[in-house]
Order: sequence, then C-alpha cells, then structure tokens
Amino acid sequence: MARPNFIELPTRDLAASQAFFATVFGMQMTGFGPTYACTLTGDVDIGLQADATEATTAPLPVIEVTDLEATLAAVLATGATIVKPIFSFPGGRRFQFLDPSGNELAAMQADPA
Repeated sequence: MARPNFIELPTRDLAASQAFFATVFGMQMTGFGPTYACTLTGDVDIGLQADATEATTAPLPVIEVTDLEATLAAVLATGATIVKPIFSFPGGRRFQFLDPSGNELAAMQADPA
C-alpha cells in the first residue's frame, strides 16, 4: 500500500533550518551537497531544500509506491498536471504532480535494496 514517507520543506537558510530541527526535535540531518539535507530514519523523513530553483513554494508530501510507472500512468489518466517528470535522486526515483486542488505532491519508488 502506498504511504507518505517523506516531507520536503523549502528553506532559505539550510544551516539555520538544520540547527532548528536539531535543537527543537533532536533530528540529525545528512547533507547531500550544499543545498539539501534530510533525516534518514526510514520512517517519515524530513528533507530541506535550499536550492530556490528546485524548492516548492509549500511543503511537498512524498508518497512511496511500489511501481512508479504505473502510478504515473494512473496520475495521467486523471488528467492531473505533471510538474516534474520522473527523475533519479540518491536512493530512488520520483515525479511531482498537482492534485485536483492544486496541491503539489510527489510519488517515489526506492531503489532495490
């Protein structure tokens, strides 16, 4: 069953955001380059996106699925708008789309273990 497994937050200051989540919630972040960091708990993780060209304007819920292409086909069949086509990232692949209310979401499939 598909489930939310990640929430990506836009940030203007990656270091300040990392410090905030560490201080307030004890969350340790792993950096992936100068503009991205995330928790790696294996549950519902938090990502911080500081690249203004990549960041969404609101939090981005990411839903884990077992078949990314089938999910893309189902999203397209509803007439939903694809915001970003399938792309790879460390640990998997995903795409981003708008739901009927205009909320941006992502579907992702993890790389095989």
